[in-house]
Amino acid sequence: MTQPAENQPPTGAVSLAQSSPTVGTFRERDGALEWSGRQETVRIEPWGPDAVRVRTRLGGPILEGLPGALLDDAPATSSTVKIEDEQGRLTVGALTVEVSAEGLIRFLRTEDSAELLAEARAHFWWPGSRLYTAVGNGHHRLEQRFAAYDDEKLYGLGQHQHGRFDQKGLVVDLVQRNAEVGIPVLTSSRGYTLLWNNPAIGRVELAHNGTRWVADSARQIDYWITAGTPADGQRRYSAVTGRTPMLPEWAAGFWQCKLRYRTQDELLGVAREYKRRGLPISAIVCDFFHWTHLGEWKFDPAEWPDPAAMVRELAELGIKLVVSVWPSVSPLSENHPVMEQRGYFIGTQYGPMAHADWPDKEVASTVQVAFYDATNPEARQFVWSKIKENYLDPYGITAFWLDACEPELKPGFAENLRYWAGPGLEVGNIYPADNARTFHEGLSAEGEEVITLNRSAWAGSQRYGAALWSGDIGTDFPTLRRQIAAGLNTALSGIPWWNTDIGGFHGGDPSDPAYQEVMVRWFQFGALSPLMRLHGFRDPGMPLGPEMTGGPNEVWSYGERAGAVLEKYLRLRERLKPYVLDVMREAHEEGLPPMRPLFLEFPDDPAAWSVDDAYLFGADLLVAPVLTAGATARTTYLPAGATWTDAWTGTSYEGGTTVTVDAPLDRLPLFLRDGARLPVAE
Repeated sequence: MTQPAENQPPTGAVSLAQSSPTVGTFRERDGALEWSGRQETVRIEPWGPDAVRVRTRLGGPILEGLPGALLDDAPATSSTVKIEDEQGRLTVGALTVEVSAEGLIRFLRTEDSAELLAEARAHFWWPGSRLYTAVGNGHHRLEQRFAAYDDEKLYGLGQHQHGRFDQKGLVVDLVQRNAEVGIPVLTSSRGYTLLWNNPAIGRVELAHNGTRWVADSARQIDYWITAGTPADGQRRYSAVTGRTPMLPEWAAGFWQCKLRYRTQDELLGVAREYKRRGLPISAIVCDFFHWTHLGEWKFDPAEWPDPAAMVRELAELGIKLVVSVWPSVSPLSENHPVMEQRGYFIGTQYGPMAHADWPDKEVASTVQVAFYDATNPEARQFVWSKIKENYLDPYGITAFWLDACEPELKPGFAENLRYWAGPGLEVGNIYPADNARTFHEGLSAEGEEVITLNRSAWAGSQRYGAALWSGDIGTDFPTLRRQIAAGLNTALSGIPWWNTDIGGFHGGDPSDPAYQEVMVRWFQFGALSPLMRLHGFRDPGMPLGPEMTGGPNEVWSYGERAGAVLEKYLRLRERLKPYVLDVMREAHEEGLPPMRPLFLEFPDDPAAWSVDDAYLFGADLLVAPVLTAGATARTTYLPAGATWTDAWTGTSYEGGTTVTVDAPLDRLPLFLRDGARLPVAE
């Protein structure tokens, strides 16, 4: 059982219960505090205001230049180092770090010396708080243990479909999978935010008898921690991992999509119909299989005979074209031979460079596709050159949907992969961020705005203009309910641009009244999400392949009654676009997410830390989505410290109370903070 921090030997003392107690050596180096002992080096250095970076390694000095999320240069900040009485102490603003003679680390709030987080031994004999188990070639299975606290709540860790907002008590895999996005950032109710700065495959265990971070194979422990409120943590974290660009204005509107528009005429027909009906629309998506072969990254002229005319007409209608780009390359692609020859694919430790089976055109069965190695700068440049040649230069297309970017391996054995940046177990989680980087570097060099829609992400993805969506999920109310926690934890993981497939992905019959209700309630939630995008594989579906398409998925596809409500919320989103863009500017300039848990704005209200079915959109608008079938009323908590006004009725409520309001099918409960004026009601 993990030993509570308060029961461990006092700072500076050596436990005689240890098998071989070691008093290590302290020194100050370039403003950092270092401890050495038992062939281990611990380096703690200031890394931005109120924050430090901790790196530890067995058997040699700290290594520089390993893959991670932190920017190369830390923001300048003042700090002090003191070494006395067999103890080291580093103070950086609101955060103080103590290191005992035996190398145990404690993080304290400077103003009152309250413990925020402390390392904890696994056992009084062996092992200690940090464990290195050799796996060969200088790599170790790494374990970092911290104490557990009964009153602690923990949030973040990316996007998951378990439905839990508070992650305390969970074991969460640090891995990338469709709809499961591992981003190793935690926000604690104790007043700290922590980044596990390690893209290795692993897990984090948030147990009641201790917290343990695990990397299955890596060369050193590396994490970053800051003290302060959750909002302070977001500001500090985004400063050291990179802020998101400013959201392009068009992207704040409505995105239309389905699986899939098969031809140029079909896509244009939908765009024209939106305009004929006078409905707001900002973007329409050209999904997968529009290509000649997977990995050729260009339109199939048989189905898309005149992309230039299509893009031109869409522009005249005020609609942006978004094109799906996959990182996988078919052996039938003209690019496959040269990419294989130049080493641009993810390698394998055993077997050929083939990572999944997938349908392609001109073959009756699947083929074995490879994934380009986005960690390789030359491979990124090659892929971008093809995107530029086939989409940007001839047609002016600048918006891309980066699907299957986990990458979508089948089977998903990371230990069999060999990246340019390192072995699969050591660097595998960084792939989606580097894939987004391909497009960020390319578009930025052309002077274009950057936004990509990604199915996966890692820490730092936001600096590359990566929007995340919640993957291929179900189409029922329980799935909708789980997206609230998924979105809020994504927001606290530093990814401000987030959305779901409105209506879910796997199925849904547009003619079914029960599903029409799901769609209405999901569409309302989508209208108050950071990005608003309608997508899904509606019934009746077809088998996976180049000819596939799903049922209709436009706002008029769901019957007259439901369609009228969808149109209402399309227009609401359009009215709110100036506010959406203001909130997006806060994300760009301060690192604050658009979709905010209540405690981000009201950290002193204890009740706000437990609300997992409502959220703030920006600072001024509280959103309480309806998440159950047949509901005509909604009960929600309004945080203390503000006055809240029902945006539909004008009724005001004092914060710190739970209220029940009417929620007929056409009403999404919305509350305005402290007299804020937003054009909710028409």
